Amino acid sequence: MTPRALLDFWTQKSLAVRIALTSAFFGLILTGGAIVVGFYALSQQLDTRAAEELKGKRDLLLHMLSEIPSPEAIAQNKHRFEDLLIGHDDLHLALTDPATGQWVASFSEVAKQSVFALDASAAINTTIAAWRMPNNSQLNAIRGIGPVANGEAVRYYLSLDRRHDRKLLSGFINTTVVALPIMLLVVALGAWLIARTSLAPLRRFHQLAASIGTQSLSHRVSSSGLPKELHELAEAFNGMLIRIDDGYQRLQEFSGELAHEMRTPIATLLGRTQVTLSQCRTVANLRNVLEGNVEELERLSRLIADMLFIASADHNENILKCAPVDLGKEARQVAEYLSLIAEERGLTIEVTGSATILGDRLLVQRAITNLLSNAIRHAHANSEVNLLIAFENENTTLAVVNEGDGIAAENLERVFDRFYRADAARARLDGGAGLGLAIVRSIMSAHEGQVSAKSLVNGKTTFTLSFPVKNFPCLNMPKSATVSSMDD
Repeated sequence: MTPRALLDFWTQKSLAVRIALTSAFFGLILTGGAIVVGFYALSQQLDTRAAEELKGKRDLLLHMLSEIPSPEAIAQNKHRFEDLLIGHDDLHLALTDPATGQWVASFSEVAKQSVFALDASAAINTTIAAWRMPNNSQLNAIRGIGPVANGEAVRYYLSLDRRHDRKLLSGFINTTVVALPIMLLVVALGAWLIARTSLAPLRRFHQLAASIGTQSLSHRVSSSGLPKELHELAEAFNGMLIRIDDGYQRLQEFSGELAHEMRTPIATLLGRTQVTLSQCRTVANLRNVLEGNVEELERLSRLIADMLFIASADHNENILKCAPVDLGKEARQVAEYLSLIAEERGLTIEVTGSATILGDRLLVQRAITNLLSNAIRHAHANSEVNLLIAFENENTTLAVVNEGDGIAAENLERVFDRFYRADAARARLDGGAGLGLAIVRSIMSAHEGQVSAKSLVNGKTTFTLSFPVKNFPCLNMPKSATVSSMDD
């Protein structure tokens, strides 16, 4: 199987199966390591035990030899040596004359073979040697010279057959080979059950995701009973659904509002054109119709441009071209530009204060223009409109104040919504589309600032622009561009 095919096979498996297989794989590694360590430790323990047993028998043998009168008496005391070997069918003893090499006593055929095997080695009485029989059986042996009671000596060959130890190690391996697959299967099955049980709450996400549609964006994942990790995931998932729902609702509102606002100029254009085409017209009549159509098209163009601007601001697109902006200078320029309209209604415009901020000059100018034109439109005739620039609570503020009918409390919260008009008939008469204050809010949002309104019925209405001193969208400005604020 190629690596690519193996990867495809792996990725196609369920998460529970992958966890089970991974657990079995690591279980195999850990268990295999434990088996190797256990086998080595057991082998070392058996070797140590065999050596100690052999040395113990050697010491007992030397003690027995010291009680034998002479080498010749060994044959008469053979039963004593047999007592040493009784119950130890794996222990073999041979005694020879060290001078002549002749047999003194032998207690098994294996003992005779040990004489030839050990004489060919360099083993001494303090060294345990290993040798093998023709059938490849391994034995540990020790040889040396032991004195009898009259001072003469005999050579002893004491061997220990390790077949029982080999059987124990072989049984350990066989048991491990049989038990290891079963144990790994149990581990894999247990890991699969644990993973499947632990991942069961994810079915909530699957069921919700499968049921989500344009008419069911209000559904949410229940976080009750979920573990901490999935609880956080549920909160994040619900937050995502809230944002999607909000965006979808805003898109629906945007589509409906835009269609509603575009319907009137398009219907007007269509009706005027159809009426004009229904009969012959003079050039003057056609010119009048076309001029009226141009006005409607210009209004429609402004509406589309304003909606595109608001849409780009709502999507946090980078629309700022930051530079130092003198609020006092911009406010005076706007006031001068709108002074003719104000004079028609007997209004006077006063600008007080000055401050410099970091921002997009054209957008700031547009926000001031929208607020001031709105104040002029709704101010009482022969009154005064004030633009107040100040520094308050680490914010640079520009307030536009006018005396007028005021805005009712129930309408005050909605004045910044798109296409909202507290007085729809008057707004249409003035040519407004209800986007001016929505544009102001978008401009301030782009500057990480705020716009607020407060009003008294038949009293003062105040719209305030608040620019933060630390203007986050403009932090990448050169160090030479600083923010300052002063009062006149």
